[in-house]
Amino acid sequence: MSSDGDADGDTIDAPESDALSPYTLQREEASETRHAFWADTVADRVAKRNPDEPIVIKGGISPSGVPHLGNVNEIMRGYFVAEVLRDRGHEVRQVFTADDRDPLRKLPRTLCDLEGNLVDLGEVDAGALGRNLGAPYTDIPDPFGCCDSYGDHFATIIQNSADAVDVPIELVSNTELYESGEFEAVTRFVLEHQERAREVLSKYQDTVDADGDYVPFNPICEECGKITETVTSVDLDAGEAGTVDYRCTDMDAGNQTIDGCGHEGTATLREGKLPWRFEWPAQWQLLGVDFEPFGKDHAEGSWPSGQDVARNVLEIEPPVPMVYEWFTLEGEPFSSSEGNVILVSDVLELLEPEVLRYFFAKDPAKARDFSIERLDQLVDEFDRLEAIYFGEIEGSEDERAFAERVYPFVVDDPREERIRLPYTFAAVLGMTDDPDLREEIARREGHIPDDAPDWAVDGALERVEQARNWARRTGNEFDYELKRSEIPDHEFDADTEAALAELADFIEAGHDPEEIQGEIYETARRHDVDVGDFFAAGYRLFFDETQGPKLGSFLAKVDREFVVDRLRRER
Repeated sequence: MSSDGDADGDTIDAPESDALSPYTLQREEASETRHAFWADTVADRVAKRNPDEPIVIKGGISPSGVPHLGNVNEIMRGYFVAEVLRDRGHEVRQVFTADDRDPLRKLPRTLCDLEGNLVDLGEVDAGALGRNLGAPYTDIPDPFGCCDSYGDHFATIIQNSADAVDVPIELVSNTELYESGEFEAVTRFVLEHQERAREVLSKYQDTVDADGDYVPFNPICEECGKITETVTSVDLDAGEAGTVDYRCTDMDAGNQTIDGCGHEGTATLREGKLPWRFEWPAQWQLLGVDFEPFGKDHAEGSWPSGQDVARNVLEIEPPVPMVYEWFTLEGEPFSSSEGNVILVSDVLELLEPEVLRYFFAKDPAKARDFSIERLDQLVDEFDRLEAIYFGEIEGSEDERAFAERVYPFVVDDPREERIRLPYTFAAVLGMTDDPDLREEIARREGHIPDDAPDWAVDGALERVEQARNWARRTGNEFDYELKRSEIPDHEFDADTEAALAELADFIEAGHDPEEIQGEIYETARRHDVDVGDFFAAGYRLFFDETQGPKLGSFLAKVDREFVVDRLRRER
């Protein structure tokens, strides 16, 4: 959900009222059924209103910076509510607005091409952006030169992200809604009732005087192409739907001012936009929105004014709201300027789409961290959910209820014969390039049954490449080339050979990673071998290197028979 920033910095506390709380999941009503899946709770509240069909679920974004994984939050939350409603027999339309009529208020430091590569502003036609501060995103040339505009470039990546996780959104351009005239009637209605609009907005923005001359419309200057917030008069009898006279004045853009050109002109209602606090409720009316999730930043800002505008200016009922918590990336907020971003396309090189969908199926009322470093834990969680669903392992009553409800929404085609290699084991297999050897090891270790269908085997081995990409991206203990085909050249003294043989016996008996790590130290000491030299001997045997990952953890994750044989220098 976006905001074009129109004077939002000058806000005041929302007035006390019996307005609808956006904290849908944080409050429980005694009459409501308790569900295992949060999307059922939201769906109950939507269905309770007996909406016309198709039921409309909406999200939105203003093109700014890099369309990263955090932006998909809104799409996925809406998707699960849509899927629950469809499961109940309803027809549902999921729309996502590209709020591309918004003005560009500052230059992004980082951009993204259509292939998902992040680039610095200096690597593209930055002038296309710098010359167009204050202009609508769809009027700014694409700095990559591949799309019709900067706004269209951004929207294309959003659409590609939704397609990648198989979410059928209908991407709607605000610019097209204005230019086609679809926004014209509601814009005219707001201007017809501008006194009422001023009165409502004055409760939320202290720069707006209820008895002043504020006009809720922002024309586009015909001279310089920038959006201006200064309307000098309104004539609703002029033209087909009315016109406004304006003066192109400076725009406050946070810590900078975007200069207006001073031009005075006339614009139709198709040649501008409503300010954000009116545009959002206008979208609800125009698109017939029944439900919209949004981040907590809007819960205390745009939402209170939005529902007030809806009821007391537009005379409509606002949609069912739902606040979701943001999630962080490696414990820090997503930030294009700081480089702390990851795209959906990047994530899907590391795991299956269903694992990513599972992440978004979790309770949106709780803050979470998306960690690439600890991605194996997320995959393990998904594998456990799947195993509980198929009754392969025991789970608590809540876990079973959640798995039974959520899993069919997360996986397109649930098949019990599927095979999931443990993610870290797949990373170990990724340390060798030989696909036949990968499958051989997986079968030998019992991860692939003898009677497994070919499609299941192929699907299981796809995870190997994903886990290998994870190892390379993070540089973790699996980011090494394991020398399996032959023993690297080495020269060990008798004490080191005896210590390696003893360590092989210990591992053959079966021990966990920490026990093996500790035994490496103890074995070296018992044989009077320098500990550093003993670790180097292990790295030489497995990687033909003198250093490498934490050896105990690594040896515990590689197939035991191979480890034992290699320590004994037998293969």
